[in-house]
Amino acid sequence: MLFELPDNKVLYQALIDRNPDFDGRAYVGVRSTGVFCRLTCPARKPKFENCCFFETISECFEAGFRPCKRCHPVGTSAENDEVVTRLLCEFEAKPHHKWSESDIAKLGLDPSTVRRSFKRQFGITFLEMARLSRLRDGFETLSDGGKVVDAQLASGFSSPDAFRQAFARLLGCKPAELKGDGLLKADWFDTPLGAMIAVSDDRALHLLEFADRKALPAELARLRKQVKGDLGLGRTSPTDQISSELREFFEGKRLDFDVPLVMHGTEFTKDVWRELRQIPIGATKSYSQLAKQMGKPSSTRAVARANGANQIAIVIPCHRVVGMDGGLTGYGGGLWRKQKLIDVELKIARSKGLIDVSG
Repeated sequence: MLFELPDNKVLYQALIDRNPDFDGRAYVGVRSTGVFCRLTCPARKPKFENCCFFETISECFEAGFRPCKRCHPVGTSAENDEVVTRLLCEFEAKPHHKWSESDIAKLGLDPSTVRRSFKRQFGITFLEMARLSRLRDGFETLSDGGKVVDAQLASGFSSPDAFRQAFARLLGCKPAELKGDGLLKADWFDTPLGAMIAVSDDRALHLLEFADRKALPAELARLRKQVKGDLGLGRTSPTDQISSELREFFEGKRLDFDVPLVMHGTEFTKDVWRELRQIPIGATKSYSQLAKQMGKPSSTRAVARANGANQIAIVIPCHRVVGMDGGLTGYGGGLWRKQKLIDVELKIARSKGLIDVSG
């Protein structure tokens, strides 16, 4: 079992029963409300299809969920850090407030201390957590066909300009630039490692990245130029497919991805990406090993650049490339995610008998 947890149906039953066995070990994110809870939460139970389950609080924050005001799911993790406890209480009271470092300072807290405390506890800064939470609401409003002003209000932005700027930082374009009939459709969905954004047309997946990836706006701008088409919000068949396949992957039920892809890059770059997909699940390779495998042993740096240019995360497994000594090297989604993906795949490979469990 991945993350030492049972499947989602068992976890949902635990939520219905308010089973304390999973307290501190599993959390539920409720898509219809944007909050995450303990499984023992006394609030009215959501429908199964509106639930996604996480192993840690940091993963809930990465997916853009806010802590529940009734069951206070961050209480146990934050109780030994007064800075975190106080700021989370403020956040719960004003979930749609546009937080800044000056707001933190007005509370008598040092912004740098807050930054370190949240990073240490949750793997994400307080300001990043607040921004993702607000943008999630706006993104979903626009995806459902809502107007920009409705998305702005759903996100808690008092100024249209501020909302447009925040949205542009996420997607590289302003809401008004999105076309309902755009060739490409972007959609936001949750995974155990945080929210992801998928961009596809009616036939294939073009991009899959974590929503907090700093290079995402530049990647989207480049993609629009490459495709020579407009970007809109919404779901397509390939997006539904990759969302389903990722769910199966994280549940340990899928070894490979079948979603059709469109890879944008030079022929050499695409050759590197194809080679990445040949690395067996549960295995890793160094850049130099990959270059030799391609018959181009002197192209290690070029291979590394191509690896870093990958914009279809997980499906094209650039996370399987490590340093010569086996240590983790850079990963656009964050090294903690890279380690988690390697661990997940190792468990899958062992459960399927693909590698020696005694190794």
